[in-house]
Amino acid sequence: MTGALPGFLRAAAPAQIQSDAAPVRAGSFALAVQSDAWRFTLLHDRPDDLVLWITRGQGRVTINGTRRGVSTNSAVFMPAGTLIGIDLPPGTQALYLLAPSGMGGRMPAEPVHLRIRDGQAQAELTAEIDGIAREAQANRPRQTEALKARMSLLSVWLHRHIAAGHVDDMADTASTRLVRRFAQAVVRGHRRPRVMADYAEALDVTPTHLSRVCRAACGRTAADILTERKLYAARDALSRPTPPIKEIAETLGFGSAAYFSRFVVAHTGQTPRALRSGKPALLTPRSGR
Repeated sequence: MTGALPGFLRAAAPAQIQSDAAPVRAGSFALAVQSDAWRFTLLHDRPDDLVLWITRGQGRVTINGTRRGVSTNSAVFMPAGTLIGIDLPPGTQALYLLAPSGMGGRMPAEPVHLRIRDGQAQAELTAEIDGIAREAQANRPRQTEALKARMSLLSVWLHRHIAAGHVDDMADTASTRLVRRFAQAVVRGHRRPRVMADYAEALDVTPTHLSRVCRAACGRTAADILTERKLYAARDALSRPTPPIKEIAETLGFGSAAYFSRFVVAHTGQTPRALRSGKPALLTPRSGR
């Protein structure tokens, strides 16, 4: 296939199910994942910027379809709209920061992985995130102004270390570019009733080739990536009391509420109603994510 991409990959994503406002959140990553680990482990994109700072141990992050290892003194910046998944095993110590996109200054436009070897620079980043966490938790006058100022300092820190050459770049190959294009297409189109083969056709490759390069890049097939992003959207919507389950199914491109229910049960072991109510289910999921 040649020419421009089809409309479903070029058009803006349809209106999303309303989420809670995204305040500034920062602190221990281990504490953040205690109750709802899926909010970080499942592939998803966010309306806010994310900074992850590994202070001890190691793990893996998947960024726009490519998985890579992170270890002590790794700082990862993931701008809003990046398809991401974070897998840090127990015992790994990390700080995280979530903030509305563009808050307080010019953040990097693309994901960045930094290796910080200088002790002073390490202490600076820890202090910046700790300071933002304290300000976000305090109830003081002009809090938003203070948070924007602190975020500006964090932006300066990131740009200084990018300029200093501390970026841990990955090889830019035809395969990684294809996976990145697919990941970006999933971000735009996962709410539409499209299957993986539709994306492969739009990207001018065969479904087999697309799945092969995705599995090599992140250990997931192309269909797995699409399914995981749709599952995250389903779980996110079901974490709130509204809208009705039927409306969620329609918004996510499912042909019926029954099909949506089978999808959720297959991948979580619980019905949509059980997930929404928080009551445990006695079902066996296809996927343990």
